[in-house]
Amino acid sequence: MNGLNAVLATIPSPDRGVWYLGPLPIRAYALCIIAGIIVAIWWGERRWVARGGIKGEVTDIAVWAVPFGLVGGRLYHVITDNQKYFGPGKDPLAALEIWNGGLGIWGAIALGAVGAWIGCRRKGIPLPAMADALAPGIVVAQAIGRLGNYFNQELYGGDTTLPWGLEIYRRVTPEGREDALAGVAIDHTPIQIVHPTFLYELLWNLGVALLIVWADKKFRLGHGRAFAVYVAGYTAGRFWIELMRTDEATLIFGQRVNVFVSAVVFIGAVGYFLIARSRGEREDVAALRGTDLTGEPAAEAPEEPKAEEPADTDDVKEDADDKKNSPESVKPE
Repeated sequence: MNGLNAVLATIPSPDRGVWYLGPLPIRAYALCIIAGIIVAIWWGERRWVARGGIKGEVTDIAVWAVPFGLVGGRLYHVITDNQKYFGPGKDPLAALEIWNGGLGIWGAIALGAVGAWIGCRRKGIPLPAMADALAPGIVVAQAIGRLGNYFNQELYGGDTTLPWGLEIYRRVTPEGREDALAGVAIDHTPIQIVHPTFLYELLWNLGVALLIVWADKKFRLGHGRAFAVYVAGYTAGRFWIELMRTDEATLIFGQRVNVFVSAVVFIGAVGYFLIARSRGEREDVAALRGTDLTGEPAAEAPEEPKAEEPADTDDVKEDADDKKNSPESVKPE
């Protein structure tokens, strides 16, 4: 009975992560990524306008940042988990199948920042100011994206007897082949109950978003400092969550590569936050770009009236002599 109660208290996994609309596969992972991007753009737009930006500019920047970010995220995943795609019996072309999961946040942020920089440069927008506006939306987008890992039954930790343990099911294709991503769980008897590390990260990310909003409002963070809070907060959580994960990963000195990356990036983010303090309070986006809140060119200040130039001394002397010799200046004796 105790064992039955433990099972009933756990979190069930979805029976599948892919649905078919005719021949078209509808993947939960892709839907979560798209939903996260939409939320990040929507929230970033609101924050950008509130900070002095022009409505629609975040969408314009996203046209550059999102494709760069997706490519960067996939590249980082393929590089750090190359053993999944290269070597004896592996299919290198599977490295292109982004719909099957596998995006590294470090690569997504790094290359996404390059895309954002290009977009900002074209629009005449300071990148740090834009990054501050986007920061909480980005980390919430990551939280939404973690739901895709839930549907894919991936990114989980070791076995657990805790009430919030995640049930893992055996999924099979119609041909009877076992496939955790494309298969369907017919038997909902869990083959394993594990730590839902994807859920831990999801909740942590939401907490980081709240931290950014609070700190940004209280201290009027600018010059990229709100973005630094996001990076430092996220990496602090990712560090201990990575230590719990049991899925296959590249190891360095016996530890997962992302443990080291999290530590290095955390130190870099904290260092930037401290250095950027010397730049003062939040920058005025409209003033930096020379526009007002409506997007119209800022009105030029009226010119101050010029002081009259002093008359030439020779002219003054001649005027004085003429006045002295005039009839009106001669007094009767």
